[in-house]
Amino acid sequence: MARVRLSLLGAFRLERAGAPLRVPPSSQRLLAFVALHERPLRRAFVAGTLWIDSPEERAAANLRSALWRLRRTGSELVEAAGPLLALGGDVDVDLRESEELARDVVSGACPDLALDAAAFASDLLPDWYDDWVLLERERYRQLRLRALERLCERLADAGRLDEALASGLAAAAAEPLRESAHRAIVRVHLANGNSGEALRQYRLYAALLRAQLGLEPSPLIRELLAGAESREPVR
Repeated sequence: MARVRLSLLGAFRLERAGAPLRVPPSSQRLLAFVALHERPLRRAFVAGTLWIDSPEERAAANLRSALWRLRRTGSELVEAAGPLLALGGDVDVDLRESEELARDVVSGACPDLALDAAAFASDLLPDWYDDWVLLERERYRQLRLRALERLCERLADAGRLDEALASGLAAAAAEPLRESAHRAIVRVHLANGNSGEALRQYRLYAALLRAQLGLEPSPLIRELLAGAESREPVR
């Protein structure tokens, strides 16, 4: 049996040998929930979380139904061992691969700079609003933003300024109020000799920060522009 690929970044997708596997929404939620945990989960916990507004017996019945529909795909997507549920051993999850890559980029353990910003472009299930998704989405978002910023720095150090700029802009687009992303962009512009662009980026960020939060940029980003050539002062 071919391995199954579960995609949780950008949108839910389930494929086997490139062909889509279609499962109903309740089974999608079950599979995603189990995939987001790296340890076996008790059935009662899964049922109580996914069907929180249902009585215990109804939630347990819903869980059994969702498991049955997953089994109809012909693959062991969720393994059941007594009271425990775990992701099937033949299921690959894009989120886990992206997390591992992001951690390697952040730590400097990833020597391959053939990466680009697209590797960390997508959020976790962006159109799902369950509480358990929101928490995981924010955790992954922080990791991918750090990876984009670190990738920007490494590409800039390697003289690949266009790619560095793309990574920095991707981080700023994902979180426009994140100063570290804007600092990364300013550094790239300065490295490329574009003092005017660096100053423009700073002012764009400063105006956004004042409008949204009533705050001023930190001295860290202003210090980057201390040597920039401009007729106008940094403000």
